[in-house]
Parts: sequence; C-alpha cells; structure tokens
Amino acid sequence: MNRFSEPPDPDFDAINRSLDVDKRLWPFDVAQSRAHVAMLAAQGIIGAEDAGVIADALSAVEGELEAGIFPFEQSDEDIHMAIERRVSEIAGEAGGRIHTARSRNDQVATDLILFTREAAASSIAAIERLIAALIEAAESHIDWALPGYTHLQRAQPVYLSHHLLAYVWMLSRDRQRFQFVASQCSLLPLGSGALAGVNFDTDRGRVADELGFEGVTANSLDAVSNRDFIVDCLSASALCATHLSRLGAELVLWSSQEFGFVELPDRWTSGSSLMPQKKNPDAAELLRAKAPRVVGDLSSFLSVLHALPLAYNKDMQEDKEYLFDGVDTLALALAAATGMVEGARFDRDRMSEAAADGMIAATDLADLLVRRGVPFRESHALVGRIVREALAADRQLSSLTLDELRGYSTELDDEAVALLAQDGWLESKASEGGTALVRVREQLAAARALLG
Repeated sequence: MNRFSEPPDPDFDAINRSLDVDKRLWPFDVAQSRAHVAMLAAQGIIGAEDAGVIADALSAVEGELEAGIFPFEQSDEDIHMAIERRVSEIAGEAGGRIHTARSRNDQVATDLILFTREAAASSIAAIERLIAALIEAAESHIDWALPGYTHLQRAQPVYLSHHLLAYVWMLSRDRQRFQFVASQCSLLPLGSGALAGVNFDTDRGRVADELGFEGVTANSLDAVSNRDFIVDCLSASALCATHLSRLGAELVLWSSQEFGFVELPDRWTSGSSLMPQKKNPDAAELLRAKAPRVVGDLSSFLSVLHALPLAYNKDMQEDKEYLFDGVDTLALALAAATGMVEGARFDRDRMSEAAADGMIAATDLADLLVRRGVPFRESHALVGRIVREALAADRQLSSLTLDELRGYSTELDDEAVALLAQDGWLESKASEGGTALVRVREQLAAARALLG
C-alpha cells in the first residue's frame, strides 16, 4: 500500500504532468541511465546479469523512441517515469533496479544539464554560420558606401562592409556567452540523490567520464536545486536574439521602397493576401518580435526561481518550457538571419546616392577647423551656420565654392573643398576601428580569425 489513501484528482494529474514538454529529453535520459547502470554493476551494487538485462531494455526503449512507436501511457507523469516503466516491462524484475542510488531530482538535473550543454554547442555553431555569412557579404561589398545613422537621421557615411561587420562583433560576444554556458555544464549532478547524497558506494567520477563531464558537483543540495545554467543559457539567448532584432529592424527599413538599399530573397519573404504587388519582409519583422519572447522566457524563469528554498521544489518543473522555448526560438531566428544575409541583394547606386548627401560631411568640416586650431564648439557653431544657410538656399555643402567657404572662415581652403567630396568623407575615418578601407580590411582579417 502506498502513502496515499485516495487517487489524485484528474486536474492535479493535469497540472503535475510534464510529459508533453519533457519527452524531448529522452536521449539524455537513456544515456545517463546507461552510464548509471554500468557504474552500479562495476561497484557491485547490482549484479552484472541484471545490468546487462537493463542495458538491453534501454536499447529497445531507445529504438522505440527513435522510431516514434514508444507506448506512452496516461499514467506516465514525465519522460523519466515513462522510460523506467517501459524498461521494467521489458526487463522484468531487473528493471526495478535501474533507479538504485539515484533520485528523480538528480536525474532531471542531469538530463537538463546535458540538454543545455548540447543546446549551447548548437547555438555556437549557428552563430558561426551567421558570422561567416556576414563576413562573406562584407567582403563582397567592401567599398560600397551607405549612410550611417544616429536617431535614424543621416549622420556620417560608412562602407556597407563596416556596417555588416558591426554585427560580427556583436555575435562574437554572443558566441563567448554560449561558451560560458557550456562551461557551466561541466559538472555532473547525478549521484546527489534527492538532496543529501545516497546510501551506496557509487563512483560518480566514472559516470562523469562516461557522459563527458569534467568532474562532479561538490554539494548535493546545490546540485539538485541548481538551475543557473538555464538562466545563463536564456540570458545568452535573449541578448543574441536582441542583436538579431536590430539586424531585422534594419533589413525591414532597408528593404522598404523609401530606403531601397536591399532586396531580400523570395524564400524569406511573403506576399499580401490582398495586394499582389507586395513583398513583405516577414522574417526580418519576426526577428524583431522573437527577441522579447526570449527575454520573456528569461524573465519568467528568474521569477520562478525567486525565493525558492533549498532544495528541489516542484516550481522548477516549469524550467523546461522556458528553456526549450528560448533555445528553439533563437535557433529559428539565427537560421532566418543567416538565410536573409546570404540571399540579400544590395543596391549600390541607391546606397551611394543616399551616402552622397553633402550635409553628412558637416562633421568632417568641423574637424578640419579644429585641426586648424579653432576650438571645437566654435567650429561646431560655424559649420552649423553653413549647413543652415545652405539648406535655406537648397544647396549641398559640396556645391559651395572656395570663395564661399572662405567667406565663413579663412581656415577653409582647398582641403575643405576636397573634403566635401564623398571619397574624402569615408577614407578620412582611418582611426583604429574606423570605416576607412584599410581599417575594414583589418577587421575582415580579425573576423576571419574568429572562425579559425
């Protein structure tokens, strides 16, 4: 007779059941069960014959799950109990020994850390594919000019290559964050039991080696209640998705008729149900919308963990929905971003025309005066007056003659006239990290080195 005198309420079964969410953990549960059972046999905790029968049953269960023919039952609360039940059905009495010297608490923690480690590796690979696509696009458009913006107002011209490489450096930091996530998945929780350890002479190091861990956790209470690695994964995912949202926002703007800087590939756009002429940048728009979703996963899970006493609490069952959603959403966003970058067709003439707006050379003109000894605030005010009067006369700065420039300041000479030519604006930014081609080529070399 078990502890309870009445069956669970059906609604309790519904709220308590997590199988629909956690069934995707089955490869990790099978792997850790294999390693655990082999260790139990090596330590003499269970017999070698029983261990062999259980191992065979695990292989059979693995085959059923891979083929999609695993016989789930309504009574299966989660994937861990479902696998254990099925192993016992196949292995008979020996199957009842699979759970010796472990608890679902350390079992679940181990499955999750194995999943997160794999998710981090997959995210790193996807980030590197997008970095490679951006590098290729930058190399193909190395000297294509376009306006740089602040406040979405034309500010200073840059090369498209320089602009695309900005995302490479964002993504390189995202890759580092996922490398940190992987490092936080390096210690094995299994063997911690429910919270206090186990009553058997287990060899946790053997299991750790088998499953690819660097070592084992030091404190059983911390091991079964730790979900920091999920927070780290969701945090890295949220920031990466936010970076992608910025790229998506620019692709939406740039592909509009008002900008006309880029045409996105047909396979990453859609049409209108009413207007046949439309080509909508839906994938780019969804990059904007997916970011707050992942941020929400992070925020929600932090709220779940808030103020939980040690050790395990059922609240933590909610970890999987947030983790899986964050990982899956980021994977889709990275795939979409990569596809759009790889297939983007940029319009050089349209970008060059926008970058040729003479007003965006105003800062260069002010800097020239500073180099001639004019205090910056004074030169800023003077050039501001030149811009105002040129706009009033419906003229570009580049149309001003030498005599007209000298009428504002004797420090404005032939060099000022040359500076107002478009090539001068771009190539004058030769400081480290600037947009001049010599610096862009340095960036490209450094970016290629990121990928080894």
